[in-house]
Amino acid sequence: MKHRGKKYTNSVKEFDRLKKYSLKDAVTIMLKDKYVKFDEAVDIAFNLGIDPKQSDQMVRGAAVLPHGLGKKVRVIVITKGEKVKEAEEAGADFVGLDELLAKINGGWFEFDKVVATPDVMGQVGKLGKVLGTRGLMPNPKLGTVTFDLKKAVTELKAGRTEFRVEKAGIVHATIGRVSFGGEKILDNAKALVDMIMKLKPQSSKGIYVKKMSMSSTMGHSIRIDVGDLKNFA
Repeated sequence: MKHRGKKYTNSVKEFDRLKKYSLKDAVTIMLKDKYVKFDEAVDIAFNLGIDPKQSDQMVRGAAVLPHGLGKKVRVIVITKGEKVKEAEEAGADFVGLDELLAKINGGWFEFDKVVATPDVMGQVGKLGKVLGTRGLMPNPKLGTVTFDLKKAVTELKAGRTEFRVEKAGIVHATIGRVSFGGEKILDNAKALVDMIMKLKPQSSKGIYVKKMSMSSTMGHSIRIDVGDLKNFA
């Protein structure tokens, strides 16, 4: 639960919680809203007008953020043959097949993302429960099952945010840290919005983005005017 102290109470006066702001104004307010000393994460939430129970209305993907997420990302690549060298040259932290799979099966998890080539997914799939419960299972929709290892590793290292719609039609995603400043946060937010818009299911009827909000880890949730999204999506 978020702390509710005097500083929090005072910061709420900085904006109207019932008002909807442009994305740019929301970023400005959020930065003024800061009242804790640590570098908070910045999150955006979308309430989508879709039915997640329908397989053709699943919204899942990843957005490459121009300014990253503000942290080092450790990437391993599970592959074989000539692709091993490509992964190493792309900057992967660990590359291999049988040895890596054995280490993971033995409880080794000193990594943040997993990329695999399609030709080894049969072997990777055997660790589905081990990787899946930690959200580490490679997935074609996220671009982590691919032969284009250079692109996958480069994007993951640079920083990108992954998202998946929840049962209530809500998507949450992190777009950076408060220390980035307004311009970089706004750039990252635009990249996420652009990807969410591109992933609109064809079978989705009516309003696609019904609600949207932004917040820092300990800050207030600031409502965003979804009508403003057309200006840059």
